[in-house]
Amino acid sequence: MALNAIRSAAGYWQRQGWIHHDPSHLLELRKPRPDQSRALSRADIEALLTRKDISLRERTLWRMLYETAARSAEVLALDVEDLDLPNRCAKVQRKGGARDLIVWQTGTARLLPRLLKGRTTGPVFVTERKARVQLPLADLDPDGRARLSYKQAEALFKAASGGATLHQLRHSALTHDAEHGTGTPMLMARSGHTSVRSLAKYARVSDEALMRHQAQRDPLRRR
Repeated sequence: MALNAIRSAAGYWQRQGWIHHDPSHLLELRKPRPDQSRALSRADIEALLTRKDISLRERTLWRMLYETAARSAEVLALDVEDLDLPNRCAKVQRKGGARDLIVWQTGTARLLPRLLKGRTTGPVFVTERKARVQLPLADLDPDGRARLSYKQAEALFKAASGGATLHQLRHSALTHDAEHGTGTPMLMARSGHTSVRSLAKYARVSDEALMRHQAQRDPLRRR
């Protein structure tokens, strides 16, 4: 749109005799970036979350991201002290600095105690080995293992999912909620968004949901 505006303005300036050449011919439209934020199907999500060849840490992280619809950075920043295990919730720091509540379901609730193994302090998600470099104490568990980084978590998920991103777990959760009829206030509470406009892309109906909707309402289906 910006390039079209420049070209339109340049044409007007030429007609007025203010310039003799159109400077916009040196500009090119940016190629659209591949969409890596689309929702995954429920079948794909279930397959990922129930894989037996994935470590307990990854299964817990992925399920928590899907069940809470929280941002990856928010969940990776969690410390054990932030968790309210009996009530299946935790306080996180949202984008922009606000403190907010995320809530998970039975799947995560069953996995977390196994992951923590009685730990009461330190990061929830940690590396498998002790840190090799000096890190702030807040990013170490009592055994010296470091907080799992977003870069490593993302690489592991991409490898297991065939290229999907951790953000797609959040996107999928919100899209699936919207397809089930969850209202905007609840979606915003789940996602931590403060504007409806920023939430809108998550509420798009997936191809899977559209086909299911049409099949369920097909008047000739049962004849």
